[in-house]
Amino acid sequence: MKNDRPDQLPKARTSELIVKELPDETLVYDLANDKAHCLNHTAALVWKNCNGTRSIAEINASLAAEAGTPVDEGVVWLALDQLEKFNLLERVPLRPVGFAGVSRRQMIRTAGIAAIALPIVVSIVAPTPAMAATCVPTGAVPGGCNASTNCCSGVGNCKNSSQCN
Repeated sequence: MKNDRPDQLPKARTSELIVKELPDETLVYDLANDKAHCLNHTAALVWKNCNGTRSIAEINASLAAEAGTPVDEGVVWLALDQLEKFNLLERVPLRPVGFAGVSRRQMIRTAGIAAIALPIVVSIVAPTPAMAATCVPTGAVPGGCNASTNCCSGVGNCKNSSQCN
């Protein structure tokens, strides 16, 4: 059956991402934003099922099959909210009124203790290569800071690499 509303089929972002799957989580590094994201098993399952052809109900059925028990559809919407927040979705469906802005706490109250963990996405800003570079203060190396070493600006007498000695 063809879907007349492709905008209602979530699609995960795949460009400019490095993805590493681990046993209980998926790590996603966003090259465009220099951010690293850790998706727990549930969030990763939702994200992987967001291929632009599966509906929310189909994604929910996939979660239920994985858990071996029915899963509240709100779990999928909660995961989609988090994935959207961290810019990991290309296309986000419009939420039904009942699921707009549902928090993890509200989901626990509504769904009770579920057989599947609630989706969690944790994100950190990763340093750019320039920010991660290590500099050498004056006196830290034999012969002192010089033009061939990466000198720290404003440390000791070494104001910039042309003034290193």
